[in-house]
Amino acid sequence: MHRRTLLLAAAALPFAALPGFAAAAAETTIRIMKSPTCGCCTAWADRLAAAGFTSEVRNVADEELWAMKERLGVSGDLASCHTAMAGPYVIEGHVPAEDIQRLLAEQPEALGLTVPGMPIGSPGMEMGDEREAFDTLLILADGSTEVFASHS
Repeated sequence: MHRRTLLLAAAALPFAALPGFAAAAAETTIRIMKSPTCGCCTAWADRLAAAGFTSEVRNVADEELWAMKERLGVSGDLASCHTAMAGPYVIEGHVPAEDIQRLLAEQPEALGLTVPGMPIGSPGMEMGDEREAFDTLLILADGSTEVFASHS
């Protein structure tokens, strides 16, 4: 077992209490941890559902959410408002569904994907026609990143 796999499995333990967790592991289910008051996180989950993903949302205290980010290797500069797991990968922030689908299809050696911050126009952060260009970053095992996809 790779060190990365072991670390991600241990960090995902809080999701084990979710109904159907074991069965969901064989499917494309996104397990989302978010603050109970965050509306954009719920909107992001809705965008994923529209793209065919099943979402399991767990509301947690901010301290638990930030501890989870740390355990998963998401540093403060890569963080956003919610953290999710898709298979063995961490998904941080408003990552577009098509980027997650590509990640799961290609299965690179990486921790996961992030869209740092909360760019206007990213999935769940829509504000009319206003849009900011943003990159989805691939988080590598050493914590460094590379651009996975660019969105204008």
